[in-house]
Amino acid sequence: MSTLLFDEPGPRARRRIKIATVLGALAALALVVLAVRQFAANGQLGAEQWAPFATWPMWRYLLGGAWSTVLAAVVSAALAMALGLVLALGRLSARRWLRAPAAAYVEVVRTIPALLLVYVVLFALPKYGMDLPLFWKLAVPLTVSNAAAFAEIFRAGILSVERGQTEAGLAVGLTRGQTLRMIVLPQAARRVLPSIVSQSVGLLKDTSLGFIVSYGELFYSGKVLAAYNGLLIQTYLVIALMYLVVNASLSKLARVLERRSSARV
Repeated sequence: MSTLLFDEPGPRARRRIKIATVLGALAALALVVLAVRQFAANGQLGAEQWAPFATWPMWRYLLGGAWSTVLAAVVSAALAMALGLVLALGRLSARRWLRAPAAAYVEVVRTIPALLLVYVVLFALPKYGMDLPLFWKLAVPLTVSNAAAFAEIFRAGILSVERGQTEAGLAVGLTRGQTLRMIVLPQAARRVLPSIVSQSVGLLKDTSLGFIVSYGELFYSGKVLAAYNGLLIQTYLVIALMYLVVNASLSKLARVLERRSSARV
């Protein structure tokens, strides 16, 4: 259910959204046209400027950075979702000693930028003997930051499941833990799937913070490549296109999974 975390807009709101979408698209198109004209006027669209990107060594280097990006995003997302689920269950617990720490974590971490967490891992932790490997200097702060967001997504999904589902599970002899695991969580996961994928897309974009710790993800690879070949605009346009393809594919996957989940209901 894509409307889980917000109210369904009315006719007037939908009309305003359509108008804002059209105006935004026109403004974006105007900016693209202006940018293309400026690039052409400064010789940035010449074939010789783009010829290096038709060679395999160039793409092999960029695809290596893309793989590092995907690896960091997948590992961070898996850990963040696992931690987020634990936090969500903690916030929903009847025991205050579980509920209070989970709520404090979520409320505090959601206000801290991921960039600040990267600096903490990079500069503060080594002073206390915790010098993490390069990969984990990026994965750990992304996990800590996104776990709070995933916790709220999971909590909203669990709360959206009708109370009667839990009562039905208890009525047939299941324990509360079995009811949660076998009845509530599967339904909640289907309902929040679009939000999970959207948060994962944001996490993937946050991997660009890896350039701070010199982790060889896509953005850092592009930075090194642009410094080497001097093709700053061309390199970053190609990288932006690669990000666009990956994120658009994930969004498309979310829509497909949502339709399939809705068809089973």
